[in-house]
Amino acid sequence: MKRIKINTNLNLYFLFTLLFVTVNFFAQKNTSKKPNFIVILTDDQSWVGTSFLANPNDQRSKSDYYHTPNMERLANYGMRMTNGYAPAPFCSPTRKSILTGLTPAKHEYQKDRDNWTTAFRKQITIPKILKLADSNYVTAHFGKWDARYDDFTPEEMGYDFSDGLTSNNTGGGKSTLSAEGKETPFKMGEAWPKTYDDPKLIFSLTQRSNDFIEEQTKKNKPFFIQISHYAVHLAITYSKKNITKYNKLKKGKKHATPEFAAMTEDMDQGIGILLDKIFSLGITDNTYIIFLSDNGGRTSIPIGPEQKIARNFPLRGGKGSMYEGGLRVPFVIIGPGVSKNSYSDVPVTGLDILPTLARLAGYQGLLPNILDGGNIQTVIHNKGKGKVKRNSPYLIFHQAVNRKPISAIRFGDYKLVKDWRYNKLELFDLSNDIEEKVDLSKKMPDIVKKLDKALIKFLNEADAETKQIKT
Repeated sequence: MKRIKINTNLNLYFLFTLLFVTVNFFAQKNTSKKPNFIVILTDDQSWVGTSFLANPNDQRSKSDYYHTPNMERLANYGMRMTNGYAPAPFCSPTRKSILTGLTPAKHEYQKDRDNWTTAFRKQITIPKILKLADSNYVTAHFGKWDARYDDFTPEEMGYDFSDGLTSNNTGGGKSTLSAEGKETPFKMGEAWPKTYDDPKLIFSLTQRSNDFIEEQTKKNKPFFIQISHYAVHLAITYSKKNITKYNKLKKGKKHATPEFAAMTEDMDQGIGILLDKIFSLGITDNTYIIFLSDNGGRTSIPIGPEQKIARNFPLRGGKGSMYEGGLRVPFVIIGPGVSKNSYSDVPVTGLDILPTLARLAGYQGLLPNILDGGNIQTVIHNKGKGKVKRNSPYLIFHQAVNRKPISAIRFGDYKLVKDWRYNKLELFDLSNDIEEKVDLSKKMPDIVKKLDKALIKFLNEADAETKQIKT
């Protein structure tokens, strides 16, 4: 028998080539995996409603009473957007705007609301566009949905999983919750706040979210989940552990209500449980988390001592107001390429979430011209520097119809607030007057005219209502 002589060098060459191709294949497979996205939306949480500085350069920009160590973890892991805005000073319009990237002037405050209810269902949404980027995305919305005036379901808007048509009352709003989670209409004079094992459904909501995240991770599926907390909206419920803690702590000057502080920390602990799950699954390197509130904090609550300092100080106003207290919210982004423990002064808004997630997910198509948000990837991946390109260079906020008709428009550091009822115009320079104490409208009429003209043009093109109408 004739022996075959093997070329050892050639054999080793093919072996190393095969090894290189195999390693390179799996490396590419790993790096090309689509990122996961988590949006944590809190309810009625003030810009100063945490124990981290919303602006590291302003010592007034945190609570003087609440402890939120897990929200601090978020801030330390990522980038604080010091000029972060909710799309509206109320919850329902903000939620619709985050979902679609459209300002409330184009949906909730339309002149032709009946037809826009139908048109709204056809708009691109976060879950829809992520599935266009990659059909493997699995999407979920858990917690408060609040689609009032329209009653569209999360599934209609593209979500795979949800809690359905939930509202404030689901989590204990103007009603109270039994220990089993059953609603009982709130009665004036009833003894509340109350203690629950699952206050504002914080812990059951977190468990559902963690189960979803773990399931998709095991299936190797990219996911998007929005976790919309019912806290810290009224009515106030809290855990026994935290009310005991805050009854013993020294009260602050702007925050001094133990019950509200306890509810805030309960929510913080829910966020901590979520973060622990994300870290335990080892997906932090491929997961973006966006944390923000649906609007600014309330200026008052029906219990607690008399205010020594405004609850949202140094911001003016609160929920329902077009001043900074109603619009500016805690806003943190963490994820791949986002500098840790950093901050950015570039103005951003919840409207920017949809286009940003679309691009991060690899969507290459044209975004609808109707969108009002922009891609903030150029800022969060550039150490907080740069500009956000939007279809309009202005940040515009507007409400009417079932609300008092008031608008605000920001360009650079200047912000104009307009009350349509009296044609009242106020101008502020936010670079040195975050409290909005000094009205510059008389000193700077040219800027007032420019911003007012831009505001009117935008609202006319959006066919937005500028009157209050009984509905």
